[in-house]
Amino acid sequence: METTFIRKYPIGIQNFEKIRKEGYLYVDKTDLVYQLVKTGSYYFLSRPRRFGKSLLISTFEAYFKGKKELFEGLAVEKLEKDWLTYPVLHLDLNAKKYVSPEDLTAILNQHLERWELLYGDEKKDRSPEERFSYVIERASEKTGMRVVILIDEYDKPMLQAIDNDELQNEYRNTLKAFYGVMKSMDRYIQFAFLTGVTKFGKVSVFSDLNNLDDLSMRRPYVSICGISEDELHRDFDGDVHVLASALDMTYEETCTELKTSFDGYHFVENSPGIYNPFSLLNTFKYRKFDNYWFETGTPTYLVKLLQNTNYDLYRMAHTETDADVLNSIDAISKNPIPVIYQSGYLTIKGYDKIFGLYRLGFPNKEVEEGFIKYLLPYYTPVSPVDTTFEIKKFAREVYDGNYDAFLRRLQSFFADTPYELVRNLELHYQNVLFIVFKLLGFYVKAEYHTSEGRIDLILQTDRFIYVMEFKLDGTAEEALQQIDDKGYALPFASDPRTLFRIGINFSAQTRNIEKWLVE
Repeated sequence: METTFIRKYPIGIQNFEKIRKEGYLYVDKTDLVYQLVKTGSYYFLSRPRRFGKSLLISTFEAYFKGKKELFEGLAVEKLEKDWLTYPVLHLDLNAKKYVSPEDLTAILNQHLERWELLYGDEKKDRSPEERFSYVIERASEKTGMRVVILIDEYDKPMLQAIDNDELQNEYRNTLKAFYGVMKSMDRYIQFAFLTGVTKFGKVSVFSDLNNLDDLSMRRPYVSICGISEDELHRDFDGDVHVLASALDMTYEETCTELKTSFDGYHFVENSPGIYNPFSLLNTFKYRKFDNYWFETGTPTYLVKLLQNTNYDLYRMAHTETDADVLNSIDAISKNPIPVIYQSGYLTIKGYDKIFGLYRLGFPNKEVEEGFIKYLLPYYTPVSPVDTTFEIKKFAREVYDGNYDAFLRRLQSFFADTPYELVRNLELHYQNVLFIVFKLLGFYVKAEYHTSEGRIDLILQTDRFIYVMEFKLDGTAEEALQQIDDKGYALPFASDPRTLFRIGINFSAQTRNIEKWLVE
């Protein structure tokens, strides 16, 4: 079976025409494309990176250029009767590093010059927004058709400057004027579709373009990017069987593992989960589970944001918020949650209908493990290369009942922390413990609770149970007493495994674990 089952997976291929002409696998989304085209004019969609936004834009481009032959056998072939050809202006901001305002001007110039060659360059010496306005008008007059505008990754420059307010303002002002043109040129525009990772709030880029229909949290379009459960079984059933046999797993086990690792994105409350398409395709191609999506992009801007806002990581993984927060990133706000949610590192896990509150959490194992591993070197002296190795050594010591060794290793995670990093010592100490025990949780059973000035933690392996209480500027004796007073060990009274009760004190003066006691 393995030799006959050959598939061309479109990994990293974002061009619809190439996918269709060269026989790559295509998951048919054209019924949704048709629905959007026929029921509205101005749309915006936010999705995490590598979720298929560029391919969606490319699909719209082929459709509006009337390339009927590319849609043979797809849903839209039966739906569309006319196949008209429109002038298409496609702006892709994905391809560049934006270090200075000149970088943005250069890429706008590049696109404008290409369009001016086709439709006239009388305004070539004017500002980007004037030139854009002129091109739209001329394209419509010259072709006798309204214009289609497709903008991919509209927010890339601003995301790259997320920790630089001055630069972000420059980008915002340029793009605000540029995108705002579309509203005043409405009579010349047939259709406009913008994509991005984030939604920089209504007060910023889109304030002049307030007629956009935001599809990001609209139920009918939940699966417009990514792979739904139905699509997985409809289009990838053979792949799942091949993967199962390659990994010596049953079909059911393989489905469960795929779900745990890559499913779980919910862009609307109580909606079916969506699989990460990039990770899914790589898993089928290489017949191996791995953190594919995480490894292709480093969310440095997220870590900067978490550190700059002094954020409590435990809170991040258990947060509740409302739709207004999820739907916008306000430059003035110092809340990292909307960016982390829109970037795909958190997703909707539950919804309180009465109060309109969303409960957020990590979508799946790939994101949780990848993100927490990625954080460790930013909060401790452990280098990125050593992260997994250090955690495995840690886990082995826990497995072996060697508590002195793992507490000494924990001490090393607090050593040499640059003092300027630690504006709030208690929070820093909580964040390091959260990261370490979250990572340990991939190997052993870990329960972690935090409240004012103390943390309690339970680790379980097949032979040992550790009940631990951490104090900040108390004593190890007090911490141990707390375990008894609160009855933390009671649930394990009749458990045959060896139980360690460990009281640990953390000293603000030495900025490290000062003493531990074990019973």
